[in-house]
This record gives sequence, structure tokens and C-alpha cells, in this order.
Amino acid sequence: MDVVALAQGRRVNESHRFTLDGRRAPSPAEAYAGTVILAHDDGGTGPVLLLLHAGVADRRMWEQLVAPLRRTFRVVRPDLRGYGDSPVPGGEYADADDVAALLDHLQVPDAAVVGASFGGRVALELAAAHPGRVRELVLLCPSVRGVEATAALRAFDTEEDHLLSTGDVEGAVRLNVTTWLGPDAGLPAREALAAMQRRAFEVQLAAEADGAADGDPPRSRRVDVDLAALRVPTVVVSGAKDMDHLQACAAEVAAQVPGAEHVVLDWAGHLPALEQPDAVLGLLLDVLRDDPALRVPGDT
Repeated sequence: MDVVALAQGRRVNESHRFTLDGRRAPSPAEAYAGTVILAHDDGGTGPVLLLLHAGVADRRMWEQLVAPLRRTFRVVRPDLRGYGDSPVPGGEYADADDVAALLDHLQVPDAAVVGASFGGRVALELAAAHPGRVRELVLLCPSVRGVEATAALRAFDTEEDHLLSTGDVEGAVRLNVTTWLGPDAGLPAREALAAMQRRAFEVQLAAEADGAADGDPPRSRRVDVDLAALRVPTVVVSGAKDMDHLQACAAEVAAQVPGAEHVVLDWAGHLPALEQPDAVLGLLLDVLRDDPALRVPGDT
């Protein structure tokens, strides 16, 4: 795939207009007429369930969950800008606006939203900036602005910046896999996360280089969220083995969103959907179908 051309929004050869798994990617006309239409999958029948991936992954992180969820829900899982098959052209954008535009494109008035990590932050921004589009929130180890960085997070950021500035992309990939997956993650999950993080670096670094060359880099617009003003049924999930900063983020969201429930998984690191997908599937079915018979025990 011509990553630089995609990042620039230029027309690419027809043979390049395919996703990583061989399906057709959005055409330039689809992707660059105003708001980007995110690359996505859409399947199943029932109430719409929107899955927003973590910032170290892409829509493939939900692979083990999609088929069983589609038995109950219409499942939409996009790649956010700069991840997977979604390019990141120059100019200002907001991820929440991209997601709202995708829902418009699919003629979906509202959805239950599951967001992991950065995807959880985007889910909160969607609920704040586009009231009425979110019926329910399930936030898996969400990140959130306004929580003070811990020493562990600062050390991670410093090391990742050093590795990328010296061109050691593989070192940065390994750092992310080691940092964000908990001890229950097996080799397949580690290999999958490495592939997704590597892809994100590939797309984003190409876009940064192009933006530096033409003076129009991608610029993410901040979307402020007043957690106390949200009126959406919300379940916040955190991992007892996650980094301390992300545990603090989850606790902050659970404390500030009115009526939010907080579930702590004692086995989980930062990405429980990759670490133990069957356990997360049970939790999601429990929450989203409101069926007490399916409840997954968790320390609260």
C-alpha cells in the first residue's frame, strides 16, 4: 500500500485500494470529501454497537469478539485516523467528529459504544460533542485528559520518544507491547498488538514527514469533556495490573460520570480485550444486554 499517498489524500493506483485483509478501502472521493470516512467493518443485526480501538492498536483488536457479538448486535468497528486502513491527511480534525460522520454515513442515529484506552477517550468526546449519538458507554481502561502523569507514564513517554527519534521503530513496538499487555496475554495477542502498533507508526510517521514537507501537518483538535455533565449509562472497566496512570484515569471517570459503575478486573493489564477476550465478551454481553445471568465476576 502507498502509505504516503494515502496520508496525503492523493489518488492512488487502483491496485492499492484494498485493506490489510484484502478488502476494498475507501476511495479518495469517499475519504476526502470533507470529513474523513473512516475505514470500517459493519455486520450483524440488532442494536448498533460501535467498537473504538486503543491507541496502540486498530480495529483488528476486536477480532476475537466480533463474530459472537454480531449474533446480538450490528457491530461497527472503525480504524481511527492514522490507524489500520484509515489515513491521516493534513489539517485540523477531531476523532469524535470523524466517528459522528461515520455514523451519519451508515445512517445510524445512535449506538452503544465500547472504547478501549484512547478509544475510550474518543467515546467520551463523542458523547460530549454529539449528544444523543451515544446510548450507552462501556470504557475499557480509558484514558482521559486532566489526570496528572505519573512517573511510570513519563518514563514510558521519554523512552518511546527516544526510540522513535533514533529510528528504532521496532524497539518502540516492543516497548508498547511490553508496557500495555498484561501477564495473561499469550503470544498470539503479543504478535497481533505488535503488528497493529507497527502499522500505526508506519502511517503516522509518513504523515508527519509529509506534513513537515508541505507545511500542513495533521492537527488533532482538542475536545473538552465535562464528565459530570454526561447523562449516559456508563460502565468503566480497569485492570488491576495496568499502569498506575491509567488506573487513575479509570477511577476519575467512574467517580465523575453520574451513576457510573466501576469494575476492576484483578487479572487485567491495559488491554483486557486482547488478554482474555472470552472474559471481556461475557462482560460486554452482561452489560449491554442487561442480563444478570451472564454477569462476569469482578472486584468492584
